[in-house]
Amino acid sequence: MRVKFFTLGCKVNTYETGAMEEQFLKHGYELTEEQNADIYVINTCSVTNIAERKSRQMIRRAKELNPKAIIVACGCYAQVANKEIENIKEVDIILGNSEKTKIVDIIEKYIQNTNKISSEKETEISDVMHQNEFVDFGITTYTELNRAVIKVQDGCDRFCSYCIIPYARGKVRSRNPENILKEIIKIANKGIKEVVITGIHLASYGKDFKEENVKQYRKEYGYDEKYNPFNPKDDLHSGGFRLIELLEQINKIDGVERIRLGSLEPKLINEEFVKRLSKIEKICDHFHLSLQSGCNKTLKDMNRRYTIEEFEDSVKLIRKIYPNVSLTTDIIVGFPGETDDDFNETYNFLKEIKFYKMHIFKYSPKKGTVAEKMTNQIDGNIKEERSKKLIELSDENEEEYNKNAIGKNVKVLFEEKVGKLYKGHTTNYITVNAKSDENIIDKIKEVTIGETYNHLETLGNINN
Repeated sequence: MRVKFFTLGCKVNTYETGAMEEQFLKHGYELTEEQNADIYVINTCSVTNIAERKSRQMIRRAKELNPKAIIVACGCYAQVANKEIENIKEVDIILGNSEKTKIVDIIEKYIQNTNKISSEKETEISDVMHQNEFVDFGITTYTELNRAVIKVQDGCDRFCSYCIIPYARGKVRSRNPENILKEIIKIANKGIKEVVITGIHLASYGKDFKEENVKQYRKEYGYDEKYNPFNPKDDLHSGGFRLIELLEQINKIDGVERIRLGSLEPKLINEEFVKRLSKIEKICDHFHLSLQSGCNKTLKDMNRRYTIEEFEDSVKLIRKIYPNVSLTTDIIVGFPGETDDDFNETYNFLKEIKFYKMHIFKYSPKKGTVAEKMTNQIDGNIKEERSKKLIELSDENEEEYNKNAIGKNVKVLFEEKVGKLYKGHTTNYITVNAKSDENIIDKIKEVTIGETYNHLETLGNINN
């Protein structure tokens, strides 16, 4: 039988799709890009109302491609809104996030049962809020172009007032470092040079480890065995084996040349963290720090746990160590109660920080969140105006950053060929296009950036 996946949302979902694909391959299924698959799996997202709408559209599109196919909806939208998805007639099977590890067995059981009785929807969703252990897919080798996405953590305990994800993913659960390192070694042996370390709340990695596990990990990886007790007032750094220790171990793996980090909470960035990070030579100088607003009043209403002053301190620490660093972020406009003055405060702060790129989201109420019930919801036209203004600022910043790179010699990992040009990225995530007489896909080359290209990309000349 042939299986086709549609994936929405974050890199964690991307990783989990790859892991599910490997399960199907091991059971003798064929992955296909053709339109008439026997099974369609839609790995849904619930982070915004737009993501949920796209998930529903994907479900219906899949059924149109092959009306006789089995349609499976899994992921965050399926987890938090399974009753809503049950009303979509095209869906046959609905699975929660934890059920992804058992997807093949569940589908085969469904096929056996439908051969005996009339077809009915199958729903299997466990309560993620009561899960205490990381559900590991095992050693996978999923790659995105020629970089590998590695999931090291699941769940979130921040409960920002606008966000449904803690309810979709449950509490913080960290992956055993031994399994992470084994997976990356396997990836490195395949010749993949870059790994992207990701999680639902990556900064929380390790905070759930038990004391005996921490002592074991510290001894195994050559640290002082002394256990650093968990401190709720410093919950991103206490505990003894956290994200920085994991990164130090990944840095030792032969074959891996680049370590790229997923989204980080700003409060993770303190002097000690940056000092140790600077000694990890494979870390890419590109960091995604999730800000959401540049106004302290709005940040407080969002239940974000930092101020703009603390955020700025974190940015200064990073830029002190990485002079050519690119910083990207997420911003929500039109949060309930955001006045014109609040937005202008955000705009001015963003203009001062000068992010390389900003992902702008117009706030939309999420059922089940605190912000949904807030008064002073913002008019859609106002959200649109604010969004356009920040997108323009983001484009200006990106173009200026790229122009400042002209004439510099940079290392580029080339990922694909588009037309006559090879395309890749620098460590700080500038997109570079270059000509070459040889196939340079999967190779790191030194390039001199010559000019900007296609608005927000660059053209470079390979240095032989």
